[in-house]
Amino acid sequence: MDARTIDELWSAVTGTQPAPPGWLALATGAAALLAVLARPVWRIARNAVTIAHEGGHGLAAVATNRRLAGIRLHSDTSGLTLSYGRPTGPGMVLTAAAGYTAPALLGLGCAALLAADRITLLLWLAIALLLALLVRIRNAFGFLSVLVTGAAFFLVSWFGSPEVQAGFAYLGSWFLLFGAVRPVLELQHQRRRGQATDSDADQLARLTGVPGLAWITLFLVTALAALALGTTWLLRPL
Repeated sequence: MDARTIDELWSAVTGTQPAPPGWLALATGAAALLAVLARPVWRIARNAVTIAHEGGHGLAAVATNRRLAGIRLHSDTSGLTLSYGRPTGPGMVLTAAAGYTAPALLGLGCAALLAADRITLLLWLAIALLLALLVRIRNAFGFLSVLVTGAAFFLVSWFGSPEVQAGFAYLGSWFLLFGAVRPVLELQHQRRRGQATDSDADQLARLTGVPGLAWITLFLVTALAALALGTTWLLRPL
């Protein structure tokens, strides 16, 4: 690959693309909402939210100087991130709080890039994040899940038409925004039934003395606020 080709590729990645038609923004939003609400589809698609959730734990652990031991993703859409360091303190609190907030914040970041017409940049940043996550995965199912997700982003970004790239990017952004809400509601439902006693919210309650319900509320407010703001950005083509 010569210097000219590299320059052209860099310009394509960092440049802007035409905004998609308004119907595409609406159609991908409706499809993403259906994927979150339809239980059979959600059971499979929720893996993407789990990847973002565990990636959030991992990123927070690294950012707070904890030693990230590895990440596991399971076929039942659960996950586990192991890190070592002080068992209490701000680093542990931020690491525990990052999971349920990560999909919403990631979806909001994607919406911001799309509002700036940076479709290709979004796709390539997603590939870079998935590659960084891939080296931290410690089980076969998790490795395959992240690899397939990254391959999908690469194939769309490299071979997809501008319309396909835009549709894929908008669908993924909508799905993260909508998909960030349902796991929080599911978690509180489980806690109300006496299950999930070692959830992120309950760990945070033990770490901080703040009730688990308050952390659930924080997760939900974050997800709804990101959805509201992200919606205004994603519907900009209308």
